[in-house]
Amino acid sequence: MGTETRAALYDSIGVGYATMRREDPRWRARILEALGDAAPVLNVGAGAGSYEPDDRRVVALDPSAAMLAQRPAGAAPCVLGVAEQLPAADGAFGATLAVLTVHHWPDWRRGLAELRRVAPRQVVVATDTDQLARFWLTRDYVPELARYERRQINAAQVAAELGTEDVRTMWIPGDFSDAVYPAFWRRPEAFLDEELWRHSSALAKLDPQVRRRGIDRLASDLADGTWRERNAELLHQDAFDGGFRLVVAGATG
Repeated sequence: MGTETRAALYDSIGVGYATMRREDPRWRARILEALGDAAPVLNVGAGAGSYEPDDRRVVALDPSAAMLAQRPAGAAPCVLGVAEQLPAADGAFGATLAVLTVHHWPDWRRGLAELRRVAPRQVVVATDTDQLARFWLTRDYVPELARYERRQINAAQVAAELGTEDVRTMWIPGDFSDAVYPAFWRRPEAFLDEELWRHSSALAKLDPQVRRRGIDRLASDLADGTWRERNAELLHQDAFDGGFRLVVAGATG
């Protein structure tokens, strides 16, 4: 996915993104803990600004003007750019942050090398793609997603490239506020709203007929109790492992 393609994707699905993809305070706490006191921070693939620290200097970078336009008043300064060519000198930042963006980088190894070049610490939210591909929405309603997910860069590859074994599970509470698509793991009715599907890169890329078929199947299974019977154990869980991982590398200073 080239620079123009990346920008075009999020110029399209990014409209209204900040409304649907609201940061969750529990994930925010985990990410800030991983950043430690490192400063300043370069947020790569920053989008609308979720999970950025507000207690130190931050610079945000994203290839999509539509995403950057949704940053709230008073947010950190932002620039258009891509991970593979960071407009910063060696060691210019205390830490680099990249939240659910590495899978969009055409040359992800070069992008990670750039994160390391400009800062001694790297904090990356990535996915265990096999775990994500086993999510019930994929398993039972849109199996096409499994092929998409398993083609993506996974957290283990990111950790290996960054030279770290510090990979932490980012559990998804039942009332999670950030609408990554496994967020609704025990709120299946949410997936009946096609608007939700338009604000996830994976779901948005599905053929409209595939999307409609999946929604119709889910609606039927919710109506006759099949979904509840098949996923009864989820209704008793407080949190769910959807495959999200926090990869932490390097030193804080």
